[in-house]
Amino acid sequence: MSKLLNEHAKGVYIIAATPFFDDDSIDYDSLDRLTDFYLEKGVSGITILGMMGEAQKLSPDESKNVMNRVIKRVDGRVPVIVGVSNPDIKKLIKLSNSAMAAGAAGIMVAPNSSHHNDETIFNYYVEVDKALESKIPMIYQDFPLVTKAPISLDCLMRIIREIPQVVMLKHEDWPGLEKLSELRSRSKAEGLRRISILCGNGGLYLPQELSRGADGAMTGFAYPEMLVSVCKKFENGDHDDAEDLFDLYLPVIKHEQQPGYGLAVRKETLHRRGAISSSKVRTPGPSMSSADHKDLDRLLERLDKRLEKT
Repeated sequence: MSKLLNEHAKGVYIIAATPFFDDDSIDYDSLDRLTDFYLEKGVSGITILGMMGEAQKLSPDESKNVMNRVIKRVDGRVPVIVGVSNPDIKKLIKLSNSAMAAGAAGIMVAPNSSHHNDETIFNYYVEVDKALESKIPMIYQDFPLVTKAPISLDCLMRIIREIPQVVMLKHEDWPGLEKLSELRSRSKAEGLRRISILCGNGGLYLPQELSRGADGAMTGFAYPEMLVSVCKKFENGDHDDAEDLFDLYLPVIKHEQQPGYGLAVRKETLHRRGAISSSKVRTPGPSMSSADHKDLDRLLERLDKRLEKT
């Protein structure tokens, strides 16, 4: 069992893909191989059952099976975070308790579209915290482009102040750099505890986010070793080297971030890297045409050439 998640978490907590066979069934052998791949690339943690892990397409039993398989494979080497977001709070609590019993380090919870203002969002997290008896470390996932539940800075600070079990913010509001800066500066000025902030958005703005006070990344980019290296270079003060490395991968990052299609690119890249046997996105989901494959061929070939020159 890994240690529980806390406010000091940093580095790259990779958002794990969920591998499927072409018939839409879960490929557990690939899940093992993908877990090993992430660990070999040096990630600080693994987040499973996230939005880009296609959690919304899994049955409760499948979710539990994926969770148990990954936690067992990791075997305490890095923290495993479980996404438990669900409009049904009873199901959320059940999965949360199962996750922690299996050895997870914490849970990630996003609001949903029924939480249409700050007060309903705050009350929801109070309700979740009480139902969990304040024993489980939580991540607040701020992704209003998908959840349709924007949260103000004032409400975020209220959550930090009044719900100690929220130890991390997954920041992926867009645009959100100023929100990130203000959260850090206002928290310091008002004497609030410093929580961990890891950023999503496919890593697209990672250098700027790190400069604004983020502690790392929580995204699923198919080259996690780049994210790891960039975060380490920033931590060591090598900002120019970090951005030079990031820039090499930027065309691929941008290509992977296409709304409604990027997951297919990510899984195809992971497939080409030998991490999963099939790039299948579970139905309903995007697939790549022959022209799409040619685009990716060229992007990855150009990336390889750039890396050879470094």
